[in-house]
Amino acid sequence: MREMGGSNQWDAEWEVSKDLAYKLISSQFPQLASKSVEKLGHGWDNTVFLVGGEYVFRFPRRKVALSSLRMEGKILPKLKDYISIAYSLPMFFGEGDDDYPMPFLGYPYLSGEFPVGLTDKQRAFSATTLAQFLKRLHAFPVKAAQEIGVQHDHRNLTDIAMRKEKMHKFISDLAPHFSKEEYHAITNYLEQLRTERVKQKHVFLHGDLHFKNILVDKNGKVSGVIDWGDVNIGHPGCDLNVVYSFLPPDARSDFFNVYGDVDEETKILARLIAMYIPTGIMMQAIDDNDERLINEAKTNIIRALAD
Repeated sequence: MREMGGSNQWDAEWEVSKDLAYKLISSQFPQLASKSVEKLGHGWDNTVFLVGGEYVFRFPRRKVALSSLRMEGKILPKLKDYISIAYSLPMFFGEGDDDYPMPFLGYPYLSGEFPVGLTDKQRAFSATTLAQFLKRLHAFPVKAAQEIGVQHDHRNLTDIAMRKEKMHKFISDLAPHFSKEEYHAITNYLEQLRTERVKQKHVFLHGDLHFKNILVDKNGKVSGVIDWGDVNIGHPGCDLNVVYSFLPPDARSDFFNVYGDVDEETKILARLIAMYIPTGIMMQAIDDNDERLINEAKTNIIRALAD
């Protein structure tokens, strides 16, 4: 385990190697000692390993991920009657040691791929699936979530003025990766965006729904949702961002026909978050020199602008 000191928000405080992951897993779960361990990748908060092609283990790479991981262990088993597609249900609860001080979780491996490079036609097939998933998820009792300790809007995503200010900075930094027309379309959108804080609404949220936390099958249809570390109680518009970032414009009405109507303020927030989250993914992908993710994040942003 290598402790890090980085300058980006997503930089790791701990890097977990394949050998360390195997040591931690095999020592605490001897039934898995004969299984192979392969690194799948990393996000802002966790490093992920595939174990024997059957299980996925997530190791926090930043201290901020600790409370989120513990919350996953508490809340995810409670959701089984509310989730209409495959999701990450923890089976193995690991503890840190002298080599790695953080707890970690193991889940059954969910087959599928990230929805990268899909056609609009493929995306449209998932409108109903996504609508059913979010309609049921948002029906989870808020009181039950509060009793477990789920926080309220811990990322402050409903502060449109703050999101707008940060987006201006992000897009300025990302300008070389957009065409002149794309850059002007984004900045014009931000200039016209009203900044009044949205009226508070309280539903149970996934909290970080984007293309790196969604799985699709071989036909490109949504088949699973992963990484529940940002579950919170907040405005449904935060999860509804996928209506704009994932779905093409002509499929959005199909989504709302199933999910139900929402007010204009909710749509405004959802579109903003649909652009805001991929900018962070894009910046990390640039830092990682991952052209595939750079391009997908960029197309998510441009799709969110389209009507």
